Amino acid sequence: MKSRWFVLMSVLALASIALSACGGAAQTSKMKTSIGNGEGEVDIISWAGYIERGENDPNYDWVTQFENQTQCKVQNKVAATSDEMVTLMNQGGFDLVTASGDASNRLIAAGKVQPINIDLIPSWKTVDERLQNAPWHTVNGVHYGTPYQWGPNVLMYNKDVFKDAPTSWDVTFKEINLPDGKSNKGRVQAYDGPIYLADAALYLKYHNPELGIGNPYDLNQKQFDTVVDLLKQQRPLINRYWHDATVQMDDFKNEGVVASGSWPYQVNFIEGVNVGSVIPVEGVTGWADTTMMHVDAPHPNCAYKWLEWSLNPKLQGDLASWFGSVPAVPAACKGNALLTDTGCATNGFDNFDKIWFWRTPTADCSDGKGGCVPYSKWVETYVGIISGQ
Repeated sequence: MKSRWFVLMSVLALASIALSACGGAAQTSKMKTSIGNGEGEVDIISWAGYIERGENDPNYDWVTQFENQTQCKVQNKVAATSDEMVTLMNQGGFDLVTASGDASNRLIAAGKVQPINIDLIPSWKTVDERLQNAPWHTVNGVHYGTPYQWGPNVLMYNKDVFKDAPTSWDVTFKEINLPDGKSNKGRVQAYDGPIYLADAALYLKYHNPELGIGNPYDLNQKQFDTVVDLLKQQRPLINRYWHDATVQMDDFKNEGVVASGSWPYQVNFIEGVNVGSVIPVEGVTGWADTTMMHVDAPHPNCAYKWLEWSLNPKLQGDLASWFGSVPAVPAACKGNALLTDTGCATNGFDNFDKIWFWRTPTADCSDGKGGCVPYSKWVETYVGIISGQ
């Protein structure tokens, strides 16, 4: 089924990319040097489940205390994909966004986010050293946000169909009979975003080493064409290209879906179906999300207060427990009743070096050598794949 939502968002994303291309180098002129009184509000674009105030579960509330302490009312706009986040940030009117790496560098290049003065964020020093200078939010030594959470894109599967956990992404890329004797055709899903090409590239990196794929976000034309061929072959297998976590959970429960790339969030909160998750032999992509501040944030003081608040260990641990992610602050891994002292290990704290974190593909490649297919082409091509072209 053609995803009209994705096609619409992709058109907007292409416009966003054009704006990004005109953005030039990262700008540092608007870095704040002090924090004043709060303006009474902070507007945040986030992934689902990232900003909780106890409405879904009273045990998970990291908004109410912040509002009481700062008098900054939190307004939250949930976005389904990175491209939607970029589009919303280009429209303006927001203070903060929890951007993954396939959005953050675009926002920096377009001049849509401002550099962060880490001297105004006392808790910065508690951030995981593996994240402090990560290239998806740091350019020429300048930081454009505070790390929030990170994790893998796991293979979620129905444990009633797979008595033993699947070991390969084969179950989503190739037509095969599953352990229940039925074909996987129409029973698997793929992510509804151009960055999914990297998952296919990672699969080919393992199974077709002669292609010479190294970084799955740095693809030359031959490698890119092979990835596209794989995704076109996969197309008849797909039940739905998913972007809404809630819809995907419903598809596993009611629509016969038994395997898909997913987030730990769905694995944790799906009801009515017995699921598990695994990191297959080919490896996984993943996300390391950064809270970034709009260059024209209407409530900059409240925004800075949230940036500091977002790094407190209680929030970090509660959020990791809720979402199934890994805290950006390692201190959150101990002493949190919801996460427990084993939660970080369960959620993948030690898998950091095994994850290919989302990045925005560029023509220059990540090493600056050039010859790579840029993200605009990824978007254009994936629209065609999903549309069956």
